[in-house]
Amino acid sequence: MSTTRINLVFFYLCGGYLFLNDEVRQRLMALESLKPYLDLTRIHFFFVWPLLFCSGLFLSFQVYGGFSWGLVGRAALIALLGFEAGLVLNDLVDGEVDARDVEGSLTRYWRPFGTRPIPVGSVSPGRAGALFLFLVAGASALIYTLPYPNSVYVFALMVYSYCVEAFYQVKKRDQGAPLAQLLGRTDFSLFPVAGYLCNGMPDGVALLYFLFFYPFAQAHLGANDIVDAVNDEARGLVTVPIIYGTRGAKRWIHILTGIHVAVALLFARVHGRVAVVGLGVGLLLLFAANLLIHRGGSQVEWLRALPLFHVAMLVYVVSMIADYFV
Repeated sequence: MSTTRINLVFFYLCGGYLFLNDEVRQRLMALESLKPYLDLTRIHFFFVWPLLFCSGLFLSFQVYGGFSWGLVGRAALIALLGFEAGLVLNDLVDGEVDARDVEGSLTRYWRPFGTRPIPVGSVSPGRAGALFLFLVAGASALIYTLPYPNSVYVFALMVYSYCVEAFYQVKKRDQGAPLAQLLGRTDFSLFPVAGYLCNGMPDGVALLYFLFFYPFAQAHLGANDIVDAVNDEARGLVTVPIIYGTRGAKRWIHILTGIHVAVALLFARVHGRVAVVGLGVGLLLLFAANLLIHRGGSQVEWLRALPLFHVAMLVYVVSMIADYFV
């Protein structure tokens, strides 16, 4: 065992920071300095975005062929860098209002160390902006390697998504109807479609994926907002629970889940058996999530439903990818 490792073990056993040599101290300080950036990028969800994006890509392989691991790897990196950039942008635009949070349950769910780095000052807006540009540049460079016109389609959707994300963050501060939500979640809904367009063309299947995923994205947003209603009220944000109240927000979630189920029946027709089974399992999970929300009367109870939305989405996308190989 190396001297450095022995010192680390001794530190954890004795808790004696003073016994560490300079090298180990520097390593620990470097790890500590990374924590705000891990919160900024919601790093514990990093694997979800490539899977979601590649579910669209693998659906395009079913329609157009053209499978290659090289393309899968590039698409996964485009997804990771592009989506992480969007998360950083979200915090940049909302940095000032996020400082008004009064309750931290949802922050702890979404961020591994439970902090909002920009409001608390652990990451400056300038550094967050530089990180955003770095991630966008990386995603753009990879998009450039895609064949024409696929590269144009994907790049256009990326630019649109960042614009509509900023619109969503600003518009929900002052609105009488949920326009920010209805338009703003088109970015998330188009994300797997962008994966499809890495290899495929704008067609009926791409449209069907969008129509399938859009009501899910809206129901998920409603579930997220009903959990965070106390903070949204403190921030002065006009979200679905603020506009329609708790009962109205629950109806919003249930109705959009119902629309999602209806479109899922159509979407299942373009898939094989594995994906169809995955869709069925995902819909059962969504039913359970809706039941928790319907019966729940507190933030703690509603928060239990949120992971079910995320697991349902993972079941969807993993089964769609697996369907290609079966």
